[in-house]
Amino acid sequence: MAKRIAIVGTGPTGIYSLQQLLTIGEALSVTLFEKGEKAGIGMPYSPETASKSMLANIASVEIPPVVVPYLDWLTDQPAGKLAAYGLDADALDDRQFTPRLLLGQYFRDQLLSLVRRARAAGHVIDIRENTEVLDIVPGKGGLCLQTSAGMFEKPFDRVILATGHDFPEDDDAQDGYFPSPWSGLIQAEIPPTSVGIMGTSLSSIDAAMAVAIQHGRFHRQDDDLRFDINADTGLHITLMSRSGILPEADFYCPIPYEPLSVMTDDAVAACLSDRRPLDALFDLVRAELLAADPAYALRIGLRGLDADSFAPAYFADRAAADPFRWAKKNLAEVEHNKANRITVPWRYALLRMHEKAEDIVSGLSEEDRDRFDKGLKKVFVDNYAAVPSESIRRLLALRDAGVLSVLELGDDYEMTRCQSGTTIKAQGKTHEFRIFIDARGQKALESADLPFPTLRDALVQAGHEIPEVACDYSLIGPPDFAGRVSLGSIPYLMHDRPFVQGITACADIAAAIAQGVAKGRRRRLMGSVAI
Repeated sequence: MAKRIAIVGTGPTGIYSLQQLLTIGEALSVTLFEKGEKAGIGMPYSPETASKSMLANIASVEIPPVVVPYLDWLTDQPAGKLAAYGLDADALDDRQFTPRLLLGQYFRDQLLSLVRRARAAGHVIDIRENTEVLDIVPGKGGLCLQTSAGMFEKPFDRVILATGHDFPEDDDAQDGYFPSPWSGLIQAEIPPTSVGIMGTSLSSIDAAMAVAIQHGRFHRQDDDLRFDINADTGLHITLMSRSGILPEADFYCPIPYEPLSVMTDDAVAACLSDRRPLDALFDLVRAELLAADPAYALRIGLRGLDADSFAPAYFADRAAADPFRWAKKNLAEVEHNKANRITVPWRYALLRMHEKAEDIVSGLSEEDRDRFDKGLKKVFVDNYAAVPSESIRRLLALRDAGVLSVLELGDDYEMTRCQSGTTIKAQGKTHEFRIFIDARGQKALESADLPFPTLRDALVQAGHEIPEVACDYSLIGPPDFAGRVSLGSIPYLMHDRPFVQGITACADIAAAIAQGVAKGRRRRLMGSVAI
């Protein structure tokens, strides 16, 4: 009998889950539930939450193929279609950052191709679009799903939750305030007025672009990018954060990653046996950087730094500089390095270290976790969240047009909302914004935030404030759900895995989930033989 599996959510995690399940060698009956109109696109890549100006923060070379690699899919697209998205069909490159809308089309096409192949191989695959899963209820023989179309007919052996990012609904956007860039901003008409954006990451840059393109257009002349603003407009956009630091541009490095020389899996795991785990972890970070880039280590005085002083030293020069001058200098550096395939050793070392460090975060004490969040975490996030060069060019073009500024809030600021707008008081000054967008990104969610009442109540009543999962993402906890629910929804994993972001993480999660399903099959077969 075919194993019955439900996949809730059809963004990248759901798609990669189906892809990996099809490799386990078992007859499958899979139903994919998508609350939107079209399965396979994913919230960050849909027309409701993105525009043509918004770039995906991942290059083709980094995207795990579903049926065909992303670059191959792009190459097969009509030249006119690519041109409409600002791409030259003759200049496609596997290191290129493309519009998010194109990536959404790729994933939908790949899902449909995957489904056709699965059906041809004898699997039963059903896609339910415009169908929101409202609850997961234990029943005789498995888990039943209550959906917006009613109770699903037959119980499932396993439910894979792949619901992706979870941001406030559009109803929370009111009085010129958007609780996230995905809460109706793309469809909203933004007047040419003072616009405040909380955050300086790529999400914040996307929000700024969504506003700016309503009041002007970018114009490229040779290697220069300009922003021509409409006449008689009072638009001014302010990006703000505690530090007032802009992200740096994405840098060149070898892919796939080369192994680290000091910070091995065993060395990181051993840190938890140390009397001071976080400090032991930083000793590895320091040793890796010293080995990789002695000149950088000397420049920031690395030998004299610890887990608490490293972050201030890392950011010191940028914090003291004008953010746009730094951005312009950094952009020139990374573009030169990309053209000449030059890797900056310390940047590459940090990029490879963050996932290793994440492996022991859940084992840190509360005190060390707080120290980690205030120190090493900020460095790692700054490093791996570098943005496309084109995004930096756009920021510089907006600044040159007099449309954009950056505000450093400091650690002690006040924010007040009212019908007329949002007021920020920071460092002795008052700033008023008619439109305000909170673009600080996804927050870690807890069991109480789950949208499935029966599952949520079972976890909360059992004392699981944070959903716990095994290495294959099978839920640990209430007997009715343990081993039957695979939790691949990133917001609920972020507490113990603070760097679990992006498409590669989605693919890794899916692979682990499929391995868990395969192990269950092997256990059943062994049980049959034993009988």
